[in-house]
Amino acid sequence: MKSLFNYNIEQLQNYLSEQGFKPFSAKQIYAWLYKRRVFNPELMTDLNKATRQHLIDHFNSPLLSLRTHQVSADGTIKYLFETADKSLVETVLMTHDYGYSICVTTQLGCSMGCKFCASGLVKKQRDLTTAEMVLQVLQVQQYLDAEDKRISNIVIMGTGEPFDNYEQVMNFIHIVNSDFGLGIGARRITVSTCGLIPGIKKFSDAQLQVNLAISLHAPNQHIRQEMMPIAKVYPLDQLMDSLKYYLSKNNRRLTFEYILLKDVNDSIDQAQELVQLIRGMNAYVNLIPYNEVD
Repeated sequence: MKSLFNYNIEQLQNYLSEQGFKPFSAKQIYAWLYKRRVFNPELMTDLNKATRQHLIDHFNSPLLSLRTHQVSADGTIKYLFETADKSLVETVLMTHDYGYSICVTTQLGCSMGCKFCASGLVKKQRDLTTAEMVLQVLQVQQYLDAEDKRISNIVIMGTGEPFDNYEQVMNFIHIVNSDFGLGIGARRITVSTCGLIPGIKKFSDAQLQVNLAISLHAPNQHIRQEMMPIAKVYPLDQLMDSLKYYLSKNNRRLTFEYILLKDVNDSIDQAQELVQLIRGMNAYVNLIPYNEVD
């Protein structure tokens, strides 16, 4: 059985057309799912009976189950969702002066092995589906609906490496960005990668106007490969070349994520080395304090 939340608007239009239904029905279905938050096809009353019955017979679109949630003093809310196969997914809602930002998970576990990252404590079990990513946003938005509030920004920085699940992540972006979907502007969506160069190049060519953040965390290859095993596969000089390619194709400012580790990457000399590394690039550095993980 298929999930309606796996289909972007064009895919759903094509599917309906192939099945002999009117492609226009895709927009009606999207309105029920993403505007009215109605997920049962039986209740989609502006669809004809045959279309509704087809959806009932061929689609099973289970929601995520909320296992628990925690609210921090600063208003940050951590949600722990359970998928249909009983896997656990963490989603984080953050409050900022510009609105609500949601941090989305893309994989169960992570195989990148960054030494400072809690996500790497659990090895990758599988990729999340498009639906499982969409539902993280949609179901948290449902909770905000009760207070007449809206998610304004999405950061794809939760558990997993987004470009290791490239096709599903890109499909997710198309759905949440679509005016028929959740209508979150491309410039309010950020994808973070630890540096998978093939994914960066594909993302560059897509030219979506979505923001790109790079988990850099070191000013040179020697330190970076000690902290991040992926740097042995994709060395820093090649990564920087791929980022210059991105900048040549997209009129967007890069974000470099840099976690500060005492006596590892935080000296004045290393700061100067970082300046030289990114000199001339349309980019800024986000300095992150380190929180120990068990």
